[in-house]
Amino acid sequence: MKAGIVGLPNVGKSTLFNCLSNAKAQSANFPFCTIEPNIGVVNVPDPRLEELESLVKPQRVIPATVEIVDIAGLVKGASKGEGLGNQFLGNIRETDAILHVLRCFDNDNVVHVDGSVDPIRDKETIDMELQLKDLETVEKRLERVGRTAKTGNKEAQQEAEILQLLKKNLESGISVRAISIPAEGYQAYVKPLQLITDKPVLYVCNVDESAATLGNAYVERVHQAVKDEQAEVLVLAVATEADINELDTYEERRLFLEDLGLEEPGSSKLIRAAYRLLNLQTYFTAGEKEVRAWTIPVGATAPQAAGVIHTDFEKGFIRAEVISFDDYQKYGSEAKVREAGKMRVEGKEYVVADGDVMHFRFNV
Repeated sequence: MKAGIVGLPNVGKSTLFNCLSNAKAQSANFPFCTIEPNIGVVNVPDPRLEELESLVKPQRVIPATVEIVDIAGLVKGASKGEGLGNQFLGNIRETDAILHVLRCFDNDNVVHVDGSVDPIRDKETIDMELQLKDLETVEKRLERVGRTAKTGNKEAQQEAEILQLLKKNLESGISVRAISIPAEGYQAYVKPLQLITDKPVLYVCNVDESAATLGNAYVERVHQAVKDEQAEVLVLAVATEADINELDTYEERRLFLEDLGLEEPGSSKLIRAAYRLLNLQTYFTAGEKEVRAWTIPVGATAPQAAGVIHTDFEKGFIRAEVISFDDYQKYGSEAKVREAGKMRVEGKEYVVADGDVMHFRFNV
């Protein structure tokens, strides 16, 4: 599961990527600095993992991870191939969620491709290019399905109706994620198209250091512009986050954050937000050798969760022994949880809750 960082050239995408992944992608003050997408595997900050580490004292700790992709800046005309647009749009299509970076700071030393700072105009430029690419996909499919629909095929007629709905809205500048589509029609006809504007989105407002805690007028405009999209907005001083990353010690980073009035790096909030955006959650395994966070989709059953460790665990699943994280924290050890009768035995139908601490019994 991958989240892709998108935006116009020079809005801070590669600097943000470096903050998140420490992969040191090239970032510089000119458009199209990124050509090939950079991919970073990022640890998901989770205080529950630290708590389990302090209680269990294992030999090693392994956090959950999420893949972040730094995609080159899109420009007006990308859907028609401008600025290597087809390649970039193809890279976005391969991701599962979008982190849309908007420039919300003034700085005469950092050039803007359109000559002035206007995050709403920038957002609309990107949205339009993604919508035009989706419109192209929908029209191609409609052309194919339309011929079958004319023969009286009921299923083709249903699909054509849904596709016409998509076409009408995309032509009006409405992204697929904001269109009201019947659930059955969405699953059958929309989801398989993997449309770009159907992907969940998080807007990242890149501000300067003075606006890191409260935002600014640009951020307020973004909030207003996206209020009907059911999308989260995150304020991040990307250049400042990069400075924090360069500090050598935890104490130095803590003091820097305190000066800014922040409890934790904004990059940590962003990683967790990306994790939620991808509809992922965490369960834990805890023992003397290892405390580990495992990534599963929200709604995964116990056998599916076991399969993330090894396919044999899912095939031969018998039962799961489950402790809620709150109970583990309250009683302080697995033995004390057992004594208190708070360990549950769950079967194949059990839907795993975020934060469950689990042992699996299986037989192959």
